[in-house]
Amino acid sequence: MRKGLARRHEASSEKGNAMTDEQHPEQGKSLYKKELRALQIELVKLQRHLIRRNDKILVLFEGRDGAGKDGTIKRITAHLSPRETRVVALSKPSDREESQWYFQRYVPHLPAAQEFVLFNRSWYNRAGVERVMGFCSDEQYEEFMAEVVDFEGMLLRSGLHFFKVYLDISKKEQKKRLADREKDPLKQWKESPIDQKAIKHWDDYSQARNAMFARTHTALTPWTIVHADDKKIARINVIKGLLSRLTYADKDENLVLPDNDIIFDYDAAYLDNGMIAP
Repeated sequence: MRKGLARRHEASSEKGNAMTDEQHPEQGKSLYKKELRALQIELVKLQRHLIRRNDKILVLFEGRDGAGKDGTIKRITAHLSPRETRVVALSKPSDREESQWYFQRYVPHLPAAQEFVLFNRSWYNRAGVERVMGFCSDEQYEEFMAEVVDFEGMLLRSGLHFFKVYLDISKKEQKKRLADREKDPLKQWKESPIDQKAIKHWDDYSQARNAMFARTHTALTPWTIVHADDKKIARINVIKGLLSRLTYADKDENLVLPDNDIIFDYDAAYLDNGMIAP
């Protein structure tokens, strides 16, 4: 199924939607840069609108280790105002934070009026790495699952534009990217003890992810899935996906149409038909 999606994307690439081309790598790179720049201009338009309207946007990025969260966020924020744009990537909770209500450490980082905030991992750590690695109890996990939908509903009712994005990669691609981290001195800051266990616990992470989708995907707060084995295609479509769902002045409607074979809202059927990596 995923191979079929790749072939369909190659076909759309020939029409100008595209970014990469194995036979013409320089041309593919040039097309990617051109399309990315055009989309970054759209992001600037969005931010101007956001500031004028006193709106606030929150985007959560989740995905396995090596899924491309850092690079995607970097392309989104590259030309946005640093005064109104924040990236939140929290470290391990302190002893004091461990004793707090679970969501409490995240609340101070939520956006105020005019702010665009991107979480590089989020409160869904509890549904993923904490669940798999045993960093939380079954009781804590169930308490999280019982509260998270209501918590996110409160965010929506506060006037927040709220998005949940999951970057989905294959086991083969994750192995490759984690191996690259070990070799590249510029990427070694990304390494952690958890990375070393990611492949070993692949199936455990899949089960935790599936439970997370089943229990926290709602009509009001859906999970958006992005095929991310090709980083450039993923970045382009994440940006298009965000822009297509927001209203702002001078929007280029044709430019921001995403590829629905690459980015789509979760459906349980996709776990069986290959749309989501097993």
